[in-house]
Amino acid sequence: MELFLEQGFDETAVVEIAARAGVTERTFFRYFADKREALFTGTPILAGAVADAAAEATPDSPPITVVLAALKTAAREVIEPRAVYARRRAYIIRTHPDLHERELLKLTQLADVLRTTLQARDVDEAAAAVAADVGIAVFSGAFYRWAEAAGGPDLPALIDETYADLRKLIC
Repeated sequence: MELFLEQGFDETAVVEIAARAGVTERTFFRYFADKREALFTGTPILAGAVADAAAEATPDSPPITVVLAALKTAAREVIEPRAVYARRRAYIIRTHPDLHERELLKLTQLADVLRTTLQARDVDEAAAAVAADVGIAVFSGAFYRWAEAAGGPDLPALIDETYADLRKLIC
């Protein structure tokens, strides 16, 4: 992260990352497919927190309520404690268009976790997919607002605000 911020993402080589981390280039590639993937190491942790929170929701909660509550819980437990890192990572991704595709892939994987969790709660496939996708769109919008406004509202509050904005658009 430091090298990406100091030199720029494109200008930073894997050999430099490995040297800064005190490992060999070969060791780096045991953990990451490429340098882009190093920015997404937290995805499994976030996905686990989202799945756990969604599974713990009350049985009669509407799917979108489950999704948003799970995303807010994960935001509080996983993202906000790592706010400096999360904001720096967001900046790097936002300023490097070639990373947008990887970010979208990871968000799609998170939506799949939500969809699967909802289906395990007996939500039909179509409704689970819509709720998961809407939740991820709300989360993504809130996250980038949060990342750009250090010292502003907390991420769960921005998730609520973003969802309220969406409801105004469709109701």
